[in-house]
Amino acid sequence: MPPQQTVPQQTPSSLPAASPGSQSAAPTAVPAETTKQSRASDRRRAAKLYLQASKLFDKEIFEEAMGDYRKAAELDPSNRDYSLAADLALSHAVTALIQTATKDRLKDDGSGERAALAHALELDPKSKEATELLYELSDEALRGQEIPLYQQTASTMGETVKLVLRTKAHSFHVHDDQAKVIKEVFSAYGLETTLDESIKPAQVRLDMDDATFEEATRVLGMLTNSFYVPLDPHRVLVVKDTRDNRTQFTRQELETIYLSGMTDQEMTDVINLAKNVFQITQAVKDTTEGTLTLRAPETSLIAFNATMRELLQGRSQVLIDVRLIQLAHLSQRDTGVQPPQTFSAINVYAEEQSILTANKSLVQQIISSGLAAPGDTLAILGILLASGQISSSILSNGIALFGGGLTQSALSPGSMTLNFNLNTSDSHELEELELRVGDGEDGTLKVGEKYPIQTSSFSSLSGSVPSIPGLTGAGASGGLSSLLNSYASSVPNVPQVEYQDLGLTLKATPRVMRNNDVSLSIDLKIDALSGTSINGNPILDNRAYSGVVMLKKGESVMVVGEMDKSQMRAISGLPGFSEIPGLNDVTDNSTTNSSSTLLIIMTPHVVRAAHAAGHSPMMRIDKGTQAH
Repeated sequence: MPPQQTVPQQTPSSLPAASPGSQSAAPTAVPAETTKQSRASDRRRAAKLYLQASKLFDKEIFEEAMGDYRKAAELDPSNRDYSLAADLALSHAVTALIQTATKDRLKDDGSGERAALAHALELDPKSKEATELLYELSDEALRGQEIPLYQQTASTMGETVKLVLRTKAHSFHVHDDQAKVIKEVFSAYGLETTLDESIKPAQVRLDMDDATFEEATRVLGMLTNSFYVPLDPHRVLVVKDTRDNRTQFTRQELETIYLSGMTDQEMTDVINLAKNVFQITQAVKDTTEGTLTLRAPETSLIAFNATMRELLQGRSQVLIDVRLIQLAHLSQRDTGVQPPQTFSAINVYAEEQSILTANKSLVQQIISSGLAAPGDTLAILGILLASGQISSSILSNGIALFGGGLTQSALSPGSMTLNFNLNTSDSHELEELELRVGDGEDGTLKVGEKYPIQTSSFSSLSGSVPSIPGLTGAGASGGLSSLLNSYASSVPNVPQVEYQDLGLTLKATPRVMRNNDVSLSIDLKIDALSGTSINGNPILDNRAYSGVVMLKKGESVMVVGEMDKSQMRAISGLPGFSEIPGLNDVTDNSTTNSSSTLLIIMTPHVVRAAHAAGHSPMMRIDKGTQAH
């Protein structure tokens, strides 16, 4: 036989100690009859299971380790380390499951969280932490369920009577008095019937197969012109269907609806809705408390609450991203040669004599100093020009001589200009705006300025001065006379001014469809001064655009407008010469081009959808089984 293995009495180092905060089950008391000495084979097997479980514990496989620890404790009850290790593995297994449930809660995985907590309680039904987390999960699930507005307080003052039915379906083939037929139909479903005296004797025939209680009572009501009112879970009262009987016997229920934030007019509109549409005649409002108290049948209250819930949810909201981009371009070019536009013709002899006569003293000084001989006209003129004492536009521009003698003449051209100039500019203006509007509401965007325009003037004084003794005849007082004259000549006028919007006015109206597409109505208007006026009032240029576009999610609409575009060209040169093809580019050519473009990009985003996407379910009216 192999040597017996001795199992240490202390917890091995591979087994982690329990944390102070961990929950461990109390050690299981070992019965007195099991404390007897175990067989050697059981102790060896228990030791192997203990070592195997310790390896699983190190790998954080706590549930399997707990099972092996418990098997080892059953084989060798005398060793308390086995039961303590099993309790420790149980504590770690429950803690790991709680951590898993916490991670599932962060991921919004309610089913995973619920399964982890349920498994933790299965392992340790006494775990307080798992029990509390499971209760919290149940409370959150209940809070997440939407309770209809009418049912939130329906049971606070008493619930409606609920009938207890015995069967689900029944067949009828009767031909008898309507009182007996009524009792037979309700008796088939386990209900006792009390007939009102308004139910008169009459023969009716009813043939129906496999009819439910709702189907049978609906056909019976049309056949006998009656309706029923529950008295308790097992009894009903059947009354002839008249308006007075409906008012008298139909169970009326009281409900108070809180409509905080509404104005008095809005609450009046809600009362009119209840009275005119849902036939709720008893409706009282309390503006101070913001409440509306209604008294009507349950079906009317449920329908009214469903309608109010849709109205209180509000309309959808749309966020419109608007980008305004303005591109402006200006180009000015002036190139070419501008030839002389004028030519001057003079007589050379007459011009010389005019210059010499006008500068006699200077001429005598030149001759006396010996700079030039008398009669040397050209030398004298050259000295005068070089000294800067005289100047002449004819001599500075140059001359062309022709002829001879006394008739010798000169031709003096005007100035000539060479132009080579280019001036260009581009401007880009970007504005990003946001419009948040409701479904069907108008959002207006204005970019520009307000320009004052005088429409009329008002004067409270008259131009004629009344005759006042001592004032109209000022006497010798000159100061009083001047004051009188200034008073008579000045009549103050008060202008009436109206401010006109100049620039861009953009109005956008979104409408949200059932599939969350947006129908966008666009109204664009641009006002600017034309530069002219009539009777002192400026004339305005107006441009407008209107359209509707359907946009899906993420789509944009673009509106492009040519605000201004002009081209001006001027040619300066000699007549005829500047008009010859090929030569007109040599002469002075001035060109000015200007353009301005407006680009508007709009992108709607549905930021709040009051109604679910898609179409509402179609309503079908079931006429039920025909009665004979």
